[in-house]
Amino acid sequence: MNSLRIPIYFALAAVTFVACQKEESKSTRTSFLDISGMDTTANPADDFFQYASGNWLKNTQIPADQTGWGSFYTLYEENLQKLHGILEETSKTSHPKGSLEQKVGDFYLSGMDTTTIEKKGMEPIKGYLTEIDNLKTPQDILDYTAKLESVGGVWVAYYIGADEKNPGYNALQLAQTALSLPEKDYYTRTDDETKKIREAFKKYVATLFTLSGVDEATAQKKAEGILKLETEVAKSHRSPVELRDPEKNYNKFAVKDLNKLTPNIDWVRFIQKMGAKTDTVIVGQPDYYKALSTHLKSQPIEVLKDRMKLSVLSGAASSLTKAFRDARFEFYGKTLNGQQVEDARWKQITNEVDGGLGDLLGQLFAKKYFTAEAKTRMNELVNNLQDVYRERINRLDWMSDSTKVEAVKKLNAFIKKIGYPDKWEEYKDVEIVKDNFFGNKTSIAISQAKRDLAKIGKPVDKTEWGMSAPTVNAYYNPTFNEIVFPAGILQFPFFDNAADDAINYGAIGAVIGHEMTHGFDDQGRQYNYMGMLQNWWKPTDSDKFKRKALIVVKQYDGYKVPDNMSVNGQLTLGENLADLGGLSIAYEAFLKTKQGQSNEKVDGFTPKQRFFLSYGQVWRIKNRDETMRLRINADPHSPERFRVNGPLSNMDEFYEVFNVKPNNKMYRPDSLRVKIW
Repeated sequence: MNSLRIPIYFALAAVTFVACQKEESKSTRTSFLDISGMDTTANPADDFFQYASGNWLKNTQIPADQTGWGSFYTLYEENLQKLHGILEETSKTSHPKGSLEQKVGDFYLSGMDTTTIEKKGMEPIKGYLTEIDNLKTPQDILDYTAKLESVGGVWVAYYIGADEKNPGYNALQLAQTALSLPEKDYYTRTDDETKKIREAFKKYVATLFTLSGVDEATAQKKAEGILKLETEVAKSHRSPVELRDPEKNYNKFAVKDLNKLTPNIDWVRFIQKMGAKTDTVIVGQPDYYKALSTHLKSQPIEVLKDRMKLSVLSGAASSLTKAFRDARFEFYGKTLNGQQVEDARWKQITNEVDGGLGDLLGQLFAKKYFTAEAKTRMNELVNNLQDVYRERINRLDWMSDSTKVEAVKKLNAFIKKIGYPDKWEEYKDVEIVKDNFFGNKTSIAISQAKRDLAKIGKPVDKTEWGMSAPTVNAYYNPTFNEIVFPAGILQFPFFDNAADDAINYGAIGAVIGHEMTHGFDDQGRQYNYMGMLQNWWKPTDSDKFKRKALIVVKQYDGYKVPDNMSVNGQLTLGENLADLGGLSIAYEAFLKTKQGQSNEKVDGFTPKQRFFLSYGQVWRIKNRDETMRLRINADPHSPERFRVNGPLSNMDEFYEVFNVKPNNKMYRPDSLRVKIW
């Protein structure tokens, strides 16, 4: 599946909200390093992550309603409070029907009205379940799947995005789907923890069917059948590592030719019933759809229908009664992530509003939060790092001049988005009422599907954003060749106008460099300056890059987490390269500042030491064991300890600042010290 965006922090990709209030635009913060949180008994040359945050790690408890705790989490919680305040204020006043304020306020109220939700019980989804009951043939299943996609289907996953080999135009794209567990190996691994997860999954499925009115024995039988079916489906799936290869996951078909690959699926009919118009389709993982064609004929139709019902039940659970919500949390919250207590209702609904009506909420936010000064400062930082990146490319000793020209061309073509979009989505056809939470979510989903399907074959709108303005994250989009920094991440500990350059360059500077480097990591480097999936490398240069990247793979393969699990160096390669490149570029850019050229100490540390400490503390995060297991299996980002120690152990500049010697644990011989960008 092609990567629409590569975020800085996968595990919190849905995390929300925002910066300094305009009336509080001048920060009152005077201290930017947590000195008390450091472990100064640790040698920074042995374990810098421990040195920068060891006392904080020792003394910090993960709150019961969290899967982890640290920089992203605390910023998320602070911002969630601000966002909640906006929603509370907006929802207390009547607004004209169809207005921005009415839609946002009433959507929030509908989610908070648990009394009405309880009274409605299963009523919102009964129609779907009845319609599935009435399906008789595999063709019925396909026809209904095409209809159901608007509110959450199961057999076909589609999205509309730039054609990677013709990135000026949008295309219909299909991806593998139909699994409930995080990735394919969860169905076959034999370790005790994974076995427990499968048993918990069956319990979850049986609970949902019981809540829908099925007797317990039948519900258990359905759960067994669904797990058996998904285990078969998983065999056709590509692994998280395999999904990282853009070329292998780009397979363009004429619709009529795709029919030949999947003889039991009439794609002309399916696409027509979706409401789409196209003669071609891009299939990320053809083997999945080839297998699906077989499953439609070989699997019992009642089991196929049960899996469709599960999709409806599980997808709607968070919008239904407390019993449904509790069942979903028990599996996805507790079992998979170790979260002990479910989020407060207001947190859940605040996130629902941001996820469903993000551009409307973003406008309300923009009126009250985020400053022009912050945007100006960010533009300056981005431009400074871009200049340094250009200089570094031009002086690379391993790349030929012809490839350098193309690399600089791509760097110069970066689209830079900071804060919030210039053009907002209006959600004109979305109907929001105070007493129909499920209906409101359905209206949003159908509206989004219509907007997406209408884009097929049309020119790509590069003003669109892939995250809402309040999001605490950042991303690089290879087909747009853009770097995006929503307002949500542009505050402390990542950014503060009042902070010295060492702090800002070590934190948001490294984030900026990280996203820039994604344009040149093992995936991003395969796209040219226009965002086209096209080789622009001289073969010898490509070979040199791959040899350097392999050293990084082996380095991270050697890192262990609790339960003796190893980091997957191939899965995390892109993020590890981005961390290394981003930090190196940010450091060189910092050295060009007035502070970077001085030796004046602050908090007892030199400017160069403060830069590295800022970077170390921005990644201080504790994860629950369950969350860590999930991340090791499916997350392309390395655990935070290695996001700090890994890139630093490759930087000569770090060795100099903290006197790293051959007998220190972070020391790597020069032959293994990777320098790419």
